[in-house]
Amino acid sequence: MYVGIDLVEIARIARSLANPRFLLRCFSEEERAMFARRGTPPQTVAANFAAKEAFGKALGSGIRGFALGEVAVLRDGAGAPYLVLSGAARQLAEARGLAFSVSLTHTDTTAAAVVLAYPAPPGIPSDATTPRR
Repeated sequence: MYVGIDLVEIARIARSLANPRFLLRCFSEEERAMFARRGTPPQTVAANFAAKEAFGKALGSGIRGFALGEVAVLRDGAGAPYLVLSGAARQLAEARGLAFSVSLTHTDTTAAAVVLAYPAPPGIPSDATTPRR
């Protein structure tokens, strides 16, 4: 198993949101739709950004070899976060035989994410965790 953790200052993300290219460059279409439904709260965007960084650390590559938008951090019906990988991020995870679990939290000033990478069970795609029901 491998673990990645990251902290992000929410104020820094709030400033980044002033540039519309930030969302387009760093987040998937599904994430952007989720943010829009929620009113694009900076703490949610910051937690998702932290999860992308934590994913790279758990993968062992850092933020290299894949685009941030290829790591979508979504929520299931109960609000629990899960990852959906595409493109090079998915290829790297599959090549390493890994699946992932993610946990997010935030205070008034800081968002944090922890990503656990573990051997993918046979027959389960590495596009990370499936939403819990």
